[in-house]
Amino acid sequence: MAQAPTQISTEISTGTGTGTRTDLEAEIGLQQERALARRAEELRSRHSQALSRLMEERRDLHGVHALADFVADSLRWTA
Repeated sequence: MAQAPTQISTEISTGTGTGTRTDLEAEIGLQQERALARRAEELRSRHSQALSRLMEERRDLHGVHALADFVADSLRWTA
């Protein structure tokens, strides 16, 4: 016989009060958070790579934006 999911005391805000989530709902939420974090890291990596490529191709851009210079220098030092 299948067991019903057990209730855990993880509270969630619904705007109208609080409730509890099942173990399955909590696990799904955790998996979604991990997937979002992974996608965010991939996006940061792609942007850093594109910025580095641009800075290599366009030497005239050096010194225009301090953050761009910082990222490009950081990537060079870690390569």
